[in-house]
Amino acid sequence: MPHLIGSILNSALVELLARVLLTLPFWGSGMAKLIDFEGGVAEMAMFGLNPPALFNTLTIITQLGGSVLVILNRWTWLGAGALGVFTALTIPIVHRFWAMEGDRAIHAFHTATEHVGMIGGLVIVSVLAHRQRGRSRQGLLGVPAE
Repeated sequence: MPHLIGSILNSALVELLARVLLTLPFWGSGMAKLIDFEGGVAEMAMFGLNPPALFNTLTIITQLGGSVLVILNRWTWLGAGALGVFTALTIPIVHRFWAMEGDRAIHAFHTATEHVGMIGGLVIVSVLAHRQRGRSRQGLLGVPAE
């Protein structure tokens, strides 16, 4: 059984699938804002972000661009960092549970804590990409390749 688990965890396909799943909320949202640009603009205006068209455009670029970098495992730190900062900023802008009451506050609190967990996942994917690159640059016995 440990061999099977190791094989699954070492699979390039599983790694790619994990990156796609991790970024699903971002590329899904970015695509929705791109396809329904006016709806995305209305959403930005609803949260007081002005000019809303600019914020919608920046959100699309951040969500889609960051997702692509993470999925392709290229400049993963940059893509994950952009998505992490974006996610952190949504808490005081959108999920202000401390300024709400009742069920809305509870829902916003749970969403905010889920966002914190997502930020942790983005940090982990960056750490793993960094370690993977470090190992690929080293020769036998951990001696740096020339």
